[in-house]
Amino acid sequence: MNANEVLLDAFGRIHEAVAATLQGIDGDSLSRRPAGTGNSIAWLIWHLSRVEDAQVASAGGLDQVWTSQGFAGRFDLPLSQRDTGYGHSSSQVDAVQARPELLLDYYDAVHRQTVEYLQTLGDDDFDRVVDTRWDPPVTLGVRLVSTVADCLQHVGQAAYAKGLGRKPD
Repeated sequence: MNANEVLLDAFGRIHEAVAATLQGIDGDSLSRRPAGTGNSIAWLIWHLSRVEDAQVASAGGLDQVWTSQGFAGRFDLPLSQRDTGYGHSSSQVDAVQARPELLLDYYDAVHRQTVEYLQTLGDDDFDRVVDTRWDPPVTLGVRLVSTVADCLQHVGQAAYAKGLGRKPD
């Protein structure tokens, strides 16, 4: 198995977990914030989608799905089109509201672009430096692995939050 096959599997697991988390969920559950201050499922899924979109697009020299495919307009959030959710205040978290179908449509489109990009890569591509603002500079491989880690954490949080809202049998 080569590096892009491993990453395709990892991003595929994020895709499966996003779909499973959004399956059968209602609007109240999407916007509920654990303990009143935690991040809502809607925010978590939107944020992980924005993170993957922004990071893969930047590393790959691609347009972000958020703007190029009209999702910024479809979500119509009171946020900058460049916003990915980093450092959001409580009121900004509350502002991220969306139907589960829209959240899944956006993540599906992001995932498709990620898969298409990863399929073009060979093992030598992962050593290419994509960010010189860090010491050591960040390679494509490191950026993609950190994106997987971030997105898996957030989809796990979303799945946990969904479980908190379930009534015991």
